Amino acid sequence: MSRSRRDTGSPFSDSGGYHVPERDFLQAVRDYARLMGWADYHTWHSLHSPSGFPDLVLVRPPRVIFAELKSEKGQVSSSQEVWLKLLQNCPGVECYLWRPSDWEQIVRILKR
Repeated sequence: MSRSRRDTGSPFSDSGGYHVPERDFLQAVRDYARLMGWADYHTWHSLHSPSGFPDLVLVRPPRVIFAELKSEKGQVSSSQEVWLKLLQNCPGVECYLWRPSDWEQIVRILKR
């Protein structure tokens, strides 16, 4: 019996663990966030955008989340690290680095 994405179970369990392409992970997070009432923003073509800006912005007042999403083995670039540190130092802003293995944590955070 498969679980729905509303459950806390990972939507990646059928993929043989957490070997999930980043784009699929991004879509799963966006889908779940929308189910939980979040508005989301993702820049599709970042060619003319500042390097390292987080992949996903989620808003459900009064909360704002910036999330950098990586595959399990994906590397965080130095410009991504700079953005994450800057945003983590902004009061009231939540900032995360998420990987598919963080799914249970992601669910807890987005349910609050």
